[in-house]
Amino acid sequence: MSKKMFTLTVPVAFKKDGKDQTSFRRVGAVFENTRDNGDVVLSIKLDFPVGVTELVAFPPKADGDDGQVTE
Repeated sequence: MSKKMFTLTVPVAFKKDGKDQTSFRRVGAVFENTRDNGDVVLSIKLDFPVGVTELVAFPPKADGDDGQVTE
């Protein structure tokens, strides 16, 4: 299984010298994992607790079944 890491940020808008600017504050990391069968899984690790400290995203199933997702 291979891993690729991305820095997870949130944009923070502010004004400096009368100009709108944006900085990006780190809030965690995203790891792209490729399983032995070639499936890609994303794992999100947050730097601070927000109810949960990890979220995992999976690609949608081929048959369109999104599991127990509610809107």
